[in-house]
Amino acid sequence: MRIQNYLNGQLVPPHAGRYLDNVDPATGQVYGQIPDSDATDVAAAVAAAEAALPAWRKLPAEDRGRLLVKIADLIDANLERLARAESQDNGKPLSLARAMDIPRAASNFHFFGTAAGHFATEAHVQEGVAVNYTVRHPVGVVGCISPWNLPLYLFTWKIAPALAVGCCVVAKPSEITPATAFLLSELCIEAGLPAGVLNIIHGNGPSCGQAIVEHPGIKAISFTGGTATGRHLAATAAPMFKKLSLELGGKNPNLIFADCDLAAAVATSIRSSFANQGQICLCGSRIFIERPIYEAFKTEFLRQLQDQKIGDPLEADTKQGALVSEAHLHKVLDYIKLAHEEGGTLLAGGHRATVPGRCEGGYFLEPTVFENLPFDCRTNQEEIFGPVVTLTPFDTDEEALMMANSTDYGLSATIWTSNLTRAHRVAHQLHSGIVWINTWLHRDLRTPFGGMKNSGVGREGGLEALRFFTEAQNVCVKLTTD
Repeated sequence: MRIQNYLNGQLVPPHAGRYLDNVDPATGQVYGQIPDSDATDVAAAVAAAEAALPAWRKLPAEDRGRLLVKIADLIDANLERLARAESQDNGKPLSLARAMDIPRAASNFHFFGTAAGHFATEAHVQEGVAVNYTVRHPVGVVGCISPWNLPLYLFTWKIAPALAVGCCVVAKPSEITPATAFLLSELCIEAGLPAGVLNIIHGNGPSCGQAIVEHPGIKAISFTGGTATGRHLAATAAPMFKKLSLELGGKNPNLIFADCDLAAAVATSIRSSFANQGQICLCGSRIFIERPIYEAFKTEFLRQLQDQKIGDPLEADTKQGALVSEAHLHKVLDYIKLAHEEGGTLLAGGHRATVPGRCEGGYFLEPTVFENLPFDCRTNQEEIFGPVVTLTPFDTDEEALMMANSTDYGLSATIWTSNLTRAHRVAHQLHSGIVWINTWLHRDLRTPFGGMKNSGVGREGGLEALRFFTEAQNVCVKLTTD
């Protein structure tokens, strides 16, 4: 399959005619090509977006919303096609793409499509003197750059609120997982989205992504990806006074207290450790367990881990698919080697896995568990972004919080306890933008999403996303005459 750019309402080849190979992680084989776009393609996309902006921002919010809901309905109608494309592109189990990635992408368009008509202005009355009211104008043409781990899910989470408030978008999906963004282009054409309102340009970060960040016509950047890339992006965009929303890395703690529902804590911790092969920024890779239940938790965790079948992503009972690329596989294997060097005790996994048949050359890795590692070693401080977790006992709430807060990251955390007072107290002391209590990855699109410290700048989701893509203007009307 040869993917094309979505530019000014049409599917077109890259200006320079260059393409990149697209690899199926489950087989290790090239199965398609994607545009290797550059600054010329980005400039054309910005020009198309600027031309479309006046009419799109003037369109009533309800009309914009109807178009977004129509795209949501088309995503739902093409669930199986999109899920298969996501699984092949990313290596994740088809069952996961079918149950989470694609439905959540549809929800993004539906939520922000309906929210468009409910984004209220504010008024402040000075009795008998003046009325101040706040108008939120679309910021203009914006750039949305999304990662490879949840391709369509996170891509649409950025695009939908930008379109809802009247912005036009130049978007770049990851060059590693471009397939569903291309299929979204086709659905936008089918839905009748006006030309130039959304432009999807494929290419790598240094040539295509950097061109988006550098272009003076793009007024805001929404980026999800690694912290190092986010730092570079901010260094480029900040002197240009662009608005920035950066959702970056995580090294998330799970705090398991002795009074928890042990069965629920173990089952959910398996999922929060290894879902999507550990390639979710919200995965809990550091599991801290109160000492009285440490051995019981470890025993049951390792027992349930045996049920995490590694296999062909297309098979219904596969729980662990392939890592997204050969380079990423070797990065995670290097961290496993480091964990051994730092004195960790390997409890499970630790090796590349072989899946017979068509997937024999795929990038599979056994879910891996270590214990006896210091809380401040590199394995416990640096983002691995793969199916590797550590188990560490603690004795007091204070010790658990100290270890949980010890990294440069602060994206999410999970608490398992039946003590409501402790749950709130500990949550408020965690340096994490998101805290789940007795659950994980529970999503409410109305809530703010983002991290503290090196895990990002700003918040996505709900009103936070709508505010980010707008500029607030205050209008003061005097009610009295001097």
